[in-house]
Amino acid sequence: MFVLLPIKDNDLKIIVYKVNFLQIYFLFEIILDICGMDKFMQTAIAQALKSRSEGGIPIGSVLVKNEEIVAEGHNKRVQEKNPILHGEMDCLNNAGRIGNYRNTVIYSTLMPCYMCAGMIVQFKIPKVIVGESRTFPGARAFMESHGVEVIDLDLPECVRMMEEFIEECPELWNEDIGNSIEADS
Repeated sequence: MFVLLPIKDNDLKIIVYKVNFLQIYFLFEIILDICGMDKFMQTAIAQALKSRSEGGIPIGSVLVKNEEIVAEGHNKRVQEKNPILHGEMDCLNNAGRIGNYRNTVIYSTLMPCYMCAGMIVQFKIPKVIVGESRTFPGARAFMESHGVEVIDLDLPECVRMMEEFIEECPELWNEDIGNSIEADS
């Protein structure tokens, strides 16, 4: 298996041969540290890579409160055959009951969809930081209309990760975003 980790607009490409997920994660973490990326987004990207390594959709999420990670999650729709287990949903599920979300920030490698945005609005999470929205515009306007601050980092790493996945698995991607091309029964 070859893994390609493109960093910052083709400045650096690393090919790793026959490695396991943890080795990829640690290598990725080192590279991201060098690039100075936010540690919380690093963790969200690691969660996205974990999902992909499990055969799932590469979207990861992290919930942060008072500059500490409360929970991590990734899209598990494929792995658990559960249509609502998007990255943000899995993350909040992993957080459990934390009282209120007033001082939290949720990170996601991709702009949240309307379902996940509804959860963010419902629990009054005040800030969302996303890796990218080029491959999927999501529900930014909806969140902002409900007072949520949305920051789109437009990270090339996140864009490439999604573009590669969409090219490799278009049917799965279309199913995930509700654009299934199958005839309705």
